[in-house]
Amino acid sequence: MTTMTAARSPKLSPPPDPDGAACSPADRPRLSLRERKKIKTREAIRTATYRLVEEQGYDATTIEQIAERAEVSPSTVFRYFPTKEDIVLIDEWDPLILEGLRARPADEPWQQSLRQVMRRAARQGGEDDSEVARLRSRLIVEVPAVRSRTMESMSVTGRLLCQAIGERTGRDPGSLEVRVQAMSLVGGLLEVSLYWAENRHEEELIGLIDRALDVLEHGLPTEKP
Repeated sequence: MTTMTAARSPKLSPPPDPDGAACSPADRPRLSLRERKKIKTREAIRTATYRLVEEQGYDATTIEQIAERAEVSPSTVFRYFPTKEDIVLIDEWDPLILEGLRARPADEPWQQSLRQVMRRAARQGGEDDSEVARLRSRLIVEVPAVRSRTMESMSVTGRLLCQAIGERTGRDPGSLEVRVQAMSLVGGLLEVSLYWAENRHEEELIGLIDRALDVLEHGLPTEKP
C-alpha cells in the first residue's frame, strides 16, 4: 500500500511466510538479467527523485531533472511512471501484502491475519528506508497533486483487498460488505500516513497501524481520553 510503505522493489526482499519469517534466498526464483535491469532503472529514477525533492522541493523538481540525475531519458521515466506523482507513490507492496494474507493459516481469524501482515509490511518498509517512508507521507500531506493521486490509487488497492477478503472469508469479493471492509481499511491506512506526517513522525508507524486496526475491529472506544 502506497500510503505506508517505502518505495523499494519487493522483488529484492522476500515475502512473508505463514509464520511471518522471510523466505531464504534459495527459496526465491532467480530474476532474469532483463528483470534485474528494470529494477535497477526503476530504483535509479526513484532515488534521483527523492534526492531532488529533498534538495529543492517537489514542485521545483522536473521530469527532465529526474532523468538527468538518473542517467536515463525523460521517455524512460514516463515508461516506468506515468506521472511525477507516481514516482513517489507507486510501489509493488500491495501484491506482497496479498501474498502474505494468503499464506496465513486458513483457520486464523481474518483480523489477526491482517494485523500480522500489516505489521510486517510496515516493519519491512521502515527497515528498507525510513527516510523515504517519511518523505512520502509528508508529500501526501503537503502536495495536493500527490494527495489527489493517492486517492485515485486507493481504488486499485481496495479491489485487491476485496479479492483477498473474499478468498479468506468465502464471501463474494464484489459484495457490499466486503467492499466496505476493504475500503475502510484502505482509508484508515491513509489516515495513519497523514497523521504520522502531521505529527512530525514522532510516533512509531507500527503503533499507529495497530491503533487504526483496533478501531476498525472494535469501533471507536467508548471511554473518553
